[in-house]
Order: sequence, then C-alpha cells, then structure tokens
Amino acid sequence: MYTRHRLMAITASALLLAGTAASTSAAATSPAPSTSLVVNARIAGHCSFDRVVIDVKGKLPPTTVTRVKELRYDSSGKKVPLAGKHFLEIKLSPAAAHNNAGRNVYKGPRLIKLNLPKLKGFALTGDFEGVVTFGAAFNSKPSYTTKQLHRPERFVLDIAHHNTCRS
Repeated sequence: MYTRHRLMAITASALLLAGTAASTSAAATSPAPSTSLVVNARIAGHCSFDRVVIDVKGKLPPTTVTRVKELRYDSSGKKVPLAGKHFLEIKLSPAAAHNNAGRNVYKGPRLIKLNLPKLKGFALTGDFEGVVTFGAAFNSKPSYTTKQLHRPERFVLDIAHHNTCRS
C-alpha cells in the first residue's frame, strides 16, 4: 500500500512539473505586445508657428514635452551640438526607432540646424530601452501647444511666433 501511494505521489509531481513547464514554454513563445515605431519627423515653418510632426507606425504612445536646460544624447550622455538658450525634450514611450531585428526604421533628421522664426535646431537624441527622445533648440523661450492626430498616427508640436506672412 505504501508503495502504491508513493508511486501516485511521484506521478502527480511529474504531471505538475510537466504542466508548469508547458505553461512557461507557452509564455516564452507567445509574441510580445507590438511596440509603436517612430518612423519619421518633419519640420516646417508657417505664418504664425513652427511645426514638428513625429510620425508613428502602430498606436501613438504617451508623449511628454519638457523644458530642459540642455540636450544630451540618452545613450552616451554627450551634449547635443545644437546652439540655443532654451530647449524642449520630447519623449515617446513605450516606443522604438528600430524593429525587432535591430534595424533602424526612423527615416527623419538625426541632427538638423534650422533658421525658422523660433525653432533653431532639432535632433533625435535617443532610442533606448523603449523610449524615443527628441530635442528642440530655441534662442528665446518657446510658447507651444501639442496635439495627437490619428489615421495616420502622429504627434504634433506647434511653437508660436509673430506672424511672418503679413506685408
């Protein structure tokens, strides 16, 4: 009788371990949720505002815009070589500018000096650990608004300035 109970306990343990291994294996092979891909950034000057548009493939992730004292590259900490006295940091997270194979999908400017009424420079400053970061440089303190547009997904940053289209 004792042998029979022991055999049943060993069989039950083996089945339990097999079930745990199967569920762990299934979790490991199930696809991760798709990450939003930052694929482009466009910059343009308009009569009363400068505009930055960041294009995203997939769902538009939460995006923050923060005033910072200086711009630094996320991976190295090195200062971004953009002249200006005022800076904005734009962070999209969770997001990536590369695909699962590690190939770059971002086709926009990496570092560009501009001569728009307000916006003087723009840079991709990071694509690290699920966060894509951009920086914008200005000579004077920017007044800005943001919005999210859909179909296609994009984040818009408008920087106000005096009307340059009036004669």
